Amino acid sequence: MTSELRWIDTHCHLDKLKPAPGEILAQAKLLGVDRVITIGTEPADLPVVVQLSEQFPGQVYCTIGIHPHEGAVWSQDSADFILQNGHKPGVVALGEMGLDYYYKHSDVALQKKAFADQLALAEKLNLPVEIHTRDAEEDTVAILKEFRGRVRGLIHCFTGTTWLAEQALDLGFNISISGVVTFKNAQSLRDTVRQVPLDRLHVETDSPYLAPIPHRGKENVPAYVVHTAKVVAELKGVSEADLARQLRLNTLALFPKIHWPL
Repeated sequence: MTSELRWIDTHCHLDKLKPAPGEILAQAKLLGVDRVITIGTEPADLPVVVQLSEQFPGQVYCTIGIHPHEGAVWSQDSADFILQNGHKPGVVALGEMGLDYYYKHSDVALQKKAFADQLALAEKLNLPVEIHTRDAEEDTVAILKEFRGRVRGLIHCFTGTTWLAEQALDLGFNISISGVVTFKNAQSLRDTVRQVPLDRLHVETDSPYLAPIPHRGKENVPAYVVHTAKVVAELKGVSEADLARQLRLNTLALFPKIHWPL
């Protein structure tokens, strides 16, 4: 039976899941997840996510951008691809972009350049952004401050400090919560969720990674965003129905290219 609640997974990687996208989307829809945003991360997958948005119009949307792990391969070719495809109906944001000093798969200076260049492109295209930041809070905020009032978006898979949440909100960015919020050792994240205004929140899976309880350890899929939403609703003291409606409003405000009738 199809759920009466309607959700969007604001950050997933359909192209990295083992089942076919159609199967994944059908499973998600049964639980009320009737919209997903699939994420570009490197030059090779950008055409793939655009194609997915065209193959499943109105159900799959995408972002295009270069992940900080791939900062070393950021190039004019990638910038040109973004400029040439950013106008397409299914492309709702740029990303995922940002900084990752935990792994440092790319040189920090190259990460910073790729991040700033993509924020400039987002401003030019008037598109929001999805941001990845890990162990790089101060530099992430410093770069975002350079674009204050000119670029908006969300911090995806938020696991940072309260300070980062406060800074992001002050800069006009929203906060997206993944299945990490269901983990037993994530009390600090749950405390942060309680403090973030309801109209600035989103939920996501980051699938195939970070499956929430009760599926932790398995391959994550967009359908599992309902488990994250349930915990977020409890933390915010609202019903799942009220949360679902507010998240739709938040989505439409941040990603105006998404067609999702209320």
